[in-house]
Amino acid sequence: MFTIYRYSSDKQSAWDAFIAKSKNGTFLMYRGYMDYHSDRFVDCSLMFYLKEKLYAVIPANICGDTFYSHQGLTYGGLVMNEKCTAANILQLFEEMNEWLKGQGVKKVVYKPIPHIYSSMPAEEDLYALTSICRARLVIRDISSAIFRNHRMKFTESRKAGIRKAQRKGLVVRESTDFATFWHILHDNLLSKYAVRPVHSVDELELLHARFPENIRLYMVYDGTEPMGGTLLFLTTEVLHTQYISANAAGKANGAIDLLFDVLINEVYAHYQYIDFGKSTVSESADLNHKLIFQKEGFGSRAICYDTYEYTLS
Repeated sequence: MFTIYRYSSDKQSAWDAFIAKSKNGTFLMYRGYMDYHSDRFVDCSLMFYLKEKLYAVIPANICGDTFYSHQGLTYGGLVMNEKCTAANILQLFEEMNEWLKGQGVKKVVYKPIPHIYSSMPAEEDLYALTSICRARLVIRDISSAIFRNHRMKFTESRKAGIRKAQRKGLVVRESTDFATFWHILHDNLLSKYAVRPVHSVDELELLHARFPENIRLYMVYDGTEPMGGTLLFLTTEVLHTQYISANAAGKANGAIDLLFDVLINEVYAHYQYIDFGKSTVSESADLNHKLIFQKEGFGSRAICYDTYEYTLS
């Protein structure tokens, strides 16, 4: 029924055009984003044609005998057009699994796209995972999101931070000073968690150059002195905070509280969802209570990022 091709660079135009018109793809699936770290992964993205027309794609990589969708992306499940039906997606998974077995794959690790990133219902793959693949949920990370049509008030602790920042005279501005922000972020992550940012400064600048409308940096300043900021990933439906960080002075003076008051209630008040990202570590086992407390203080509540796994027999 389906013709399956492994992605190659000569198919970039067709791939990107499909993502642009899909019901659940985001700019993270464009090859200009995915391929910035192509040296780290063996790409095994697949393209599914039905009657010679591109029907669905899956961003993926392969490592040993395991097929991942995709290790370099926060989410990377099946991207579908609006004409996809449940019956056809069931058939697609059956044929994909047979194709993968022919490539020596024994296990599939699958990260579906959270529903808030879709422009219309797009969970046919979730049904296929359980009914066809007998997949099991192996990781459930918790994120926090705000829904525009049901916004909650900020908690008093967040309001107090805003007042403190206003008294200090802090201001919020869009910036392209990725190096300064990265160093604030790097120092915080290293001191708190002994880890470094996933992206380097050069990678952030490269991705911003490729996607200037989708990747935006907002910083908080005391005069000309940077206090902190957030790197935003903007999709059609969702404003996603990829990174949030402030230096010691910023933390003491409510910089992040002011920042999100401006972003949520002024600059991006029109956005359907604001997704603050994961607050879990150690493959979802540990909840960062302080981090999620801050996010929930802005009126956000839980949405899950799931990872499924199944074996091919």
